[in-house]
Amino acid sequence: EAQLVESGGGLVQAGGSLRLSCAASGFTFDSYGIGWFRQGPGKEREGISCITSRGDTTYYADSVKGRFTISRDNAKNTVYLQMNSLEPEDAAAYYCAAGVCVFSIATRTVPQHVMDYWGEGTLVSVST
Repeated sequence: EAQLVESGGGLVQAGGSLRLSCAASGFTFDSYGIGWFRQGPGKEREGISCITSRGDTTYYADSVKGRFTISRDNAKNTVYLQMNSLEPEDAAAYYCAAGVCVFSIATRTVPQHVMDYWGEGTLVSVST
């Protein structure tokens, strides 16, 4: 059974950093692109970043570009999201998902419908 487990969320002050991890099991990890999505209070879920199966291509939504960095370690079946310069607007539940890493030119986000497996999420809170 495919499983994705996020960790690393928590409370951080504005301007601070967090690193999220997404540990995968139950499927051929290095054959899948991995995406990070988030859903803030009262907002729709948005795709903020993804990385291709080999890790050679990454995409970022405009809202996080230059502040967040996605990476993966296929030997550990894990994807990371380094989040720097966090802002109150970054507070959300963060989810990782496995599927195809593509970027929508129209919405400038990572689409959700191309993802096959989803984690349960980890919560990030940002204080002012």
